Amino acid sequence: MASRTRRRVKKKNPSPIQISAEQIQRDARETNTMKPPPKQVVVDQTELENNRLIKRKQFEDKRVSVEYAEWEEAQKDFDRSRSIWERLVQGNYKNPNLWLRYAEFEMRNKCIMNARNVFHRAIALRPRADQIWFKYVKMLQSLGNVDDARQVFEQWVMTCMCGKHVWQAYINFELQYNEIERAKQIYERLVHCHPQAGSWIQYAKFLSKNGNVDMARNCYERAVEKVHTDDKEAEKLFVEFAEFEEQSKEIERARGIYKFALNHIPSARAENLCKKFVKFEKQYGIKEVIEDSIVGKRKCQYEEELKKHPLDYNIWFDYIRLEESTGNKEKIKEIYERAIANIPPTEEKQYWKRYIYLWINYALYEELVAEDIERTRDVFRQCLKLIPHHKFSFAKIWLLAAQFEIRQQNLEGARKILGNSIGRAPKGKIFKKYIEIELQLGNVNRCRTLYEKYLEWAPQNCSAWIKFAQLEKSLSETQRARAIFELSVAQAALDMPELLWKEYIDFEISEGEYERARQLYVRLLYRTKHFNVWISYANFEATAGVDMLGDQVSLASLLEQKKQCLQKARRVFETAVNYFRTSVPEQKEERAMLLKEWLNMESSFGNLGDISLVQDNMPKKLKRRREVVSKDECTGYEECYEDYFPEETADANLKILEAAYMWKRQKLGQSKG
Repeated sequence: MASRTRRRVKKKNPSPIQISAEQIQRDARETNTMKPPPKQVVVDQTELENNRLIKRKQFEDKRVSVEYAEWEEAQKDFDRSRSIWERLVQGNYKNPNLWLRYAEFEMRNKCIMNARNVFHRAIALRPRADQIWFKYVKMLQSLGNVDDARQVFEQWVMTCMCGKHVWQAYINFELQYNEIERAKQIYERLVHCHPQAGSWIQYAKFLSKNGNVDMARNCYERAVEKVHTDDKEAEKLFVEFAEFEEQSKEIERARGIYKFALNHIPSARAENLCKKFVKFEKQYGIKEVIEDSIVGKRKCQYEEELKKHPLDYNIWFDYIRLEESTGNKEKIKEIYERAIANIPPTEEKQYWKRYIYLWINYALYEELVAEDIERTRDVFRQCLKLIPHHKFSFAKIWLLAAQFEIRQQNLEGARKILGNSIGRAPKGKIFKKYIEIELQLGNVNRCRTLYEKYLEWAPQNCSAWIKFAQLEKSLSETQRARAIFELSVAQAALDMPELLWKEYIDFEISEGEYERARQLYVRLLYRTKHFNVWISYANFEATAGVDMLGDQVSLASLLEQKKQCLQKARRVFETAVNYFRTSVPEQKEERAMLLKEWLNMESSFGNLGDISLVQDNMPKKLKRRREVVSKDECTGYEECYEDYFPEETADANLKILEAAYMWKRQKLGQSKG
C-alpha cells in the first residue's frame, strides 16, 4: 500500500540550473489536463502549410529541450537514455551532431554494433554530411577494422558525387597503411571523376614522389590531352609539367613544354607562365630565345591590335613598356616615334590628355635612360609646337620643359619657356611655379612683375592677391601690402572675398592698427550684413587693444580697458540684433545665433558682463504644425520647432499658449504644496 502512495513534491518551482525529473513529470501531467485548443478551420493549402510549419517548430523546440534534459538526468539509466536518443534523432534526423553524439554514447558504453548501426542509419539519411562519414571511418580505424573502413570509403565515393577532398582522404587512408597500388588505383578513379588540372597534378606528383618517373611523365602527357587550354588551372599544369622535366634534367623537354603552352594559352592568363619561362631561360638558355618566344609573340599581338585601333594610346603604353623591358634603345625610340605620330584627329582637350603623356614619357626616357640631352630638348620643343595653344594648353608640359632646363643649369632657357607660356597660354600653375622659382633665387622685383601680370590676367583670384600682399609683408613693405589689399577689395568680382577681407583685417590687427581694422569692418558691413561678419566684428571689439597693454599695466587700467571693449562689443551686438529684427525678420536662426554669441561673450567677461541684457531677448522654442507641400498640393502636416522672440508673443494664439503654460505650472506648484 505504501508503494502505491504518490510521493508529494515539496518544491514545485523549477531549478535555476537544470530541469529536474519531478518538474518534467509535473509539466506532463498539467499538459494532459489542459483543455484542448479551439478547433481551427483551414481554408487553403498555403494556410495549411503555414500551420504545419508552426506546429512542427513548436513541437520540435519543446521536445528537444525537454528530452535533452531527460538525457542529462538519465545518464545512469542506459536503456532509457538510448530510447531518448532514438526519439531525438527521429525528430531531428537532419542534425548530424545528434547522430554523432548518439554514436559516441554507444561507443562509451562499448556497444560497437549499436554504434555501427547508428552510423549506417545516419549515412543513409544524410549521405552529404561529411563529418558523419569521417567519424565512422575514424571509429573503425580505432577498432582496427581496416577492411571495414575501406568499405565505408568505397560506399562513400560511390554513394554520391563527392568532392576531391573525399578522394584525397581515401588516398591518405591507403597511404597510411602503405598501400601504394591501392592509392594509385584511387588516383586513376579520381582523374576519371574529376578530370581537372589539379587532380592530374596531384596524381603526377604522387607518382614522381614514389619513384615512377616514366609513369609521372605519362600522367602529365595524358593531362595535357584531357585538360582544355581554357581551364583556369591549365597554366599551372604546364608549369608543373615543365618543372618536373627540369628536375629530371630534361631541359629541352621543359623548353618545348613552355613554348607549347605559350602558343596555346591566351596571353591574358599566361603571366606566371611567362615569368617562369624567363627565369628558366635565364638559367639554361640565352636572351635571344626569350625574345623570340615571349617578346616576339606579344609584339605580334600588339601590332595586330594597333592595326585595328591606332589611336588607343593604352596599347602604345603597353607596347613601349614591353620594349623597355628588353633594353633595346633603338627599338624603344622607334616605338615612341610611331606612337607620337598618331595625333588626335580633333582639337579637343579630352582626346589629347592621354596623348600628351606619350611625349612626357618620351622626354623622360631620353633624359634619364638614353641620357641624350639635345634629343630631350628637341622632344619638348616639338611637343610644345604641336599643341594648339589657341584652343587649349597643358601647364604640365611647360613646367616639365622649364624644370629640365633648370636641371641643365640653363636658367635663361627656363625663363624663356615660362615667359613664352605666359604669353601664349597663361595658367595659374605656371604663374605660381615661375614666382616660386624666382623667389628661391631672390629676385623680388621679378616676383612683383609676375604678380602684376598674374593679377592683370586673373583679377578675381583672391589667393593671388593674398600671396602678393604676404610677400610684401615678409619684406616689411607695410605700405605696399596695404595698397595691394586696397586694390584687391576694390575689384568688382572676386572668387573668395570673405577670405580676402579676413586676411586684410588680420593684417591690420597684426600691425596694431585697430582703428584701421575697425574701419575695414564698417566697410565690410556696408557690403554684406552676414551674421558671421557681425560676430567677428564683436569679438574684435571685445579683445581689441587688451593684449597690447603689457604686463606692467595696473589692474585698474586693465579693468577700465576691458569695460570699454565690452561696451563697444555690446554696441555691435545691439546694432546687429536690431538690424536682423527690423530689416530681415525672416532670418530667425541668424538672429538666435547672434544672441547666443552675445550671451557667451557676456559670460566670458565674468563680473563685468551682464547676461540679463541678453536673456530677456532670447527666443523660445515652440512646437507647431506646418503643411507638407508636394507638387503644389498639401499632402499632410508635420511637427516642427520654431524660434519665437519676445516681440512676437503679442499673437493671440501665443498668448493663449503662455497662459496655459503658466496655469499648468501653478497647478503643479499647488499639488506639490
